[in-house]
Amino acid sequence: MQYTILGRTGLKVSVLGLGCGGPSRLGRKTGRSEEESVAVVRRAIDAGINLLDTAESYGTEGFIAKAIAGLPRDRIVLSTKKTVSRKGVMAPPEEVSVSVEGCLSRLGTDHIDVLHMHNVRLHEYEYVSTVLVPEARKLQQAGKVRFIGITEDFEGDSSHTMLRRALGDDCWDVFMLGYNLVNQSARWTVFPEAIRKGVGTLIMYALRWARRPAEARRELVGQLIAQSRLDPSAGGGDDPLGFLVHPVGASCLVEAALRFCRYTPGVSVTLSGTGDASHAETNARLIEGPPLPVEDLARLERLFGKVDHIP
Repeated sequence: MQYTILGRTGLKVSVLGLGCGGPSRLGRKTGRSEEESVAVVRRAIDAGINLLDTAESYGTEGFIAKAIAGLPRDRIVLSTKKTVSRKGVMAPPEEVSVSVEGCLSRLGTDHIDVLHMHNVRLHEYEYVSTVLVPEARKLQQAGKVRFIGITEDFEGDSSHTMLRRALGDDCWDVFMLGYNLVNQSARWTVFPEAIRKGVGTLIMYALRWARRPAEARRELVGQLIAQSRLDPSAGGGDDPLGFLVHPVGASCLVEAALRFCRYTPGVSVTLSGTGDASHAETNARLIEGPPLPVEDLARLERLFGKVDHIP
């Protein structure tokens, strides 16, 4: 496994992180047993993955606790998230401390490495940054939280308007954002300034379009062409992303997606969630390949580089 430094946090992190939420939630949403869910985390750690990302709303903290029990605490980087609103009602400031104490208990640890304000929308940002962050700072001073991050609502804000606003402040150590083969706008709207300010980044939705059927990708391209958002030449072939798979390129689209994110300047860690222990190990191997061929990257940029708003 290759490692990098998570921005100004100074944390040494694996370039692939294990996402413990998503559709699978370590397999708990797909019928896996508790033992199998714990095995996913253990297999990821054995493969060299040291960043584990969860949230108070995922229900997976207990599995992480069992998987890391007995390991040196400095071997693992724990990232978790505080829900900032429920049904349009913002969390009161005192709830930050209560939530963190709950996370610490469920994770079986005495500190969280990165505490994120979770799924923040643009209209919520001022409240989060001026009311909730000061509470997180108190926990930071007490040694219960090391660094503070923020995650976007990628489904509703795929052009990163909230994070662009957040870049104007200096209270964020880490951003979590959506970025993938067909959602490339962060390359010019987020990453350059994040690099300048030393903000580390965790990438979600990296495999979304790589894992979908070729038919779904064809439909997406057809819609973009019909909306005059994409050149009509992109519509040819059975799979608009199929050109990435070839002997000197990637062996499969999942590999292409992982390597695409891995080598984008400004990307620290690419997150991938799974309920299958073997998938965690396979992804750890796939991301270690070299950058995609220059010709493939250029074609990707011609196709999707100027496209925005694809959830």
